[in-house]
Amino acid sequence: MNAQNIAYIVFGLTLIVLFGIIIAFYYSRKRHKKVEDPKYKMLEDDE
Repeated sequence: MNAQNIAYIVFGLTLIVLFGIIIAFYYSRKRHKKVEDPKYKMLEDDE
């Protein structure tokens, strides 16, 4: 294996890890609660 092949593998693995982090952040329960709470607050009756 030469340096070009190793760089290609490292770049690919970096993209996969970054994609996984983005997906984990997007679907996290903490973020979901933070996004959904204002919606339910608007729908509540004030009376």
